[in-house]
Amino acid sequence: MSNLTLYSVLAFVVLDTDGNRVLAKYYKPKHSPEQFSAAKPLGTLKEQRAYEKALWEKTKKPGGDIILYDGLLAVYKHSLDLIFYFLAPPAENELMLQVALNAFSDALSLLMRGQVEKRALLESLDLAFLCLEECIDDGIIMETDATAIASRVSRPKADTTEIVINEQTILSAYQTVKDRLSQRIAQM
Repeated sequence: MSNLTLYSVLAFVVLDTDGNRVLAKYYKPKHSPEQFSAAKPLGTLKEQRAYEKALWEKTKKPGGDIILYDGLLAVYKHSLDLIFYFLAPPAENELMLQVALNAFSDALSLLMRGQVEKRALLESLDLAFLCLEECIDDGIIMETDATAIASRVSRPKADTTEIVINEQTILSAYQTVKDRLSQRIAQM
């Protein structure tokens, strides 16, 4: 019987077309199930960068979306000049990872108005991380609906009705209160 766990994602990585890291977040579950211990350890920055570079070499050409590389399952998606990756243990459900990755990239596309490219991603890094946190929390897939993710992350619209408080509005409010108070007293 396999060890069932909610922790399904080991890492999220975004690489550019040259194989350089744009964004990365590695997760370590609070307990180490056997499926995580069988996966390749990527604890140090040097190990992570070496794995990312080698993975990029295998996936730099568009066309695929799932690869089992060096003991880890990588689900990836190309976007203009970026490649998004979810890394997971080899026994993980590929379809669930693909759905989560598509939800993340679609939500990011909604938030960035369809311009998911390196420059735009670096300018709105806060939105990208918030989007990622809504989709995956500590390695657990939390949400797979792109519109729900985007609605939770989006910046609130600026209030277009601006209230101007000056001496005239204060005097007007005072006069209104005074008139109504005098009307109430007159009714008694």
